[in-house]
Amino acid sequence: MNKQSVLVLGYVWPEPNSSAAGSHLLSQLKLFLKQGWQVTFASPAQLGEHKIDLNQFGIEQVPIKINCSSFDEFLLELSPTIVLFDRFMLEEQFGWRVAKHCPTALRILDTEDLHSLRNARHQALKQQTKVDLNSEMAKREIAAIYRCDLSLIISDYELELLKNYYGVPQHLLIHSPFMLEATNVTAPDDTFNVRQHFISIGNFRHQPNWDAVLWLKQKIWPLIRKQLPQAELHIYGAYPPPKATQLHNPKQGFLVNGWASDAKKVMQHARVCLAPLRFGAGIKGKLAEA
Repeated sequence: MNKQSVLVLGYVWPEPNSSAAGSHLLSQLKLFLKQGWQVTFASPAQLGEHKIDLNQFGIEQVPIKINCSSFDEFLLELSPTIVLFDRFMLEEQFGWRVAKHCPTALRILDTEDLHSLRNARHQALKQQTKVDLNSEMAKREIAAIYRCDLSLIISDYELELLKNYYGVPQHLLIHSPFMLEATNVTAPDDTFNVRQHFISIGNFRHQPNWDAVLWLKQKIWPLIRKQLPQAELHIYGAYPPPKATQLHNPKQGFLVNGWASDAKKVMQHARVCLAPLRFGAGIKGKLAEA
């Protein structure tokens, strides 16, 4: 039997230490490797500052271009038996090319989370209206699910929503939550009495995280400091923009520290993780870490 060849088309290059999505994607890549499959990762995105080197795992990394025939040539040469699209936008961009040039390849959509649900909740918050599940983005995302042979759904809530509200057949969906290794869960080195301060963590490029930081600054942290005047809130996250770093205020105990190379270690030294997410979708890596 010929060896399975998996092509993963990434919306961004994996950054497992920057986001839960990056960590989850790396788990899937490692799972493919455990099957003895040949794995190639390709992306049209720019290289991120915290991108992991996939070569160390034996995964070939290939930059690709959008709207370019060079991708067709790349497909024909690689001839993958499985193609995984990282988020529905990548399926929209490259799915028809895969269907044309690799018609027998199994096409899998990794939704990461339902982007349309996250966006609908965001709009509902901004406009103070009900969540609209019938947006144009929802139609696009559902269409991408129907075009693929299988879609990976990270939360059981989204799985039920797709089946019961949108009427997506069960055979097109599979529940694929975080792949957490229970053997890696160890007791923290420091006891609660030794640990200090509050923490909040999340990639600043993810809109729900930035909204949470603003809400902490404007509403929540002043109430906490009123009762705990010496308390400190340490905020970590990749790619903090100037508007975020400008919130840094030691006098208020509001400390914007930027990227943390080891989220677990940072968590172990804190007493409380604050995650006031007012909208979003999927499941939250920061809660699993905490």
